[in-house]
Amino acid sequence: MSAVRELLLPLALLVLQASLCHGVCVELDSDTEAVANKVFKLGCISCKMRGEVPAIAYVDWYFMATDETDFTQIYNYRNNITDPRFYNRLTWAGSTNTMDLQDGSISIHNVTFNDTGTYKCTFIRILMYPNHKHQTSTSKFINMNVVPQLTRGMASILSEVMMYVSIIGLQLWLVVEMIYCYRKIAAAGEEALRESAAEYLAIASESKDNCAGEQVAE
Repeated sequence: MSAVRELLLPLALLVLQASLCHGVCVELDSDTEAVANKVFKLGCISCKMRGEVPAIAYVDWYFMATDETDFTQIYNYRNNITDPRFYNRLTWAGSTNTMDLQDGSISIHNVTFNDTGTYKCTFIRILMYPNHKHQTSTSKFINMNVVPQLTRGMASILSEVMMYVSIIGLQLWLVVEMIYCYRKIAAAGEEALRESAAEYLAIASESKDNCAGEQVAE
């Protein structure tokens, strides 16, 4: 049975590790190519490094067109659109039901060619320590280009193919690993049964010998 426990322990740790992975924040880069007259999501994720510390965060968005030299605020997390060029065209697409935002994405509706330019997403996060507050600021930049229809470069196609290959390879590896562990567990169980049977036979033989000895003595 000890051999079985030794085989089951790594599997239990693997399951525990997989369960802990849920809810992990990952900072992904935003797409940069928008299609005219469609909806485009400007992605902006800023993960909190100290998960155990309560925090409050809010996000401001800024835009600088290709013919401009300064950024202009266009949106804040309080659901206010502050630039007339984007009235009724911006909606929140980030974290909900929390004061500690980590996803500050927004969506642009009815994209126009005038939306081409650089977007800046600024995260303001206040960490609530027991004895003090600490404020941090993080900005990310997105150079968005508007095209008549979506085009896919070779790099994008190759990356998608590699992603699916990696997923399939990982699944195959997990299947092989599970089969290997199952066979090891089954072999260990059979070995344990053989050892138990041999021990039982040895005890029975010893008891038989003892009985025969007692009869001879009588």
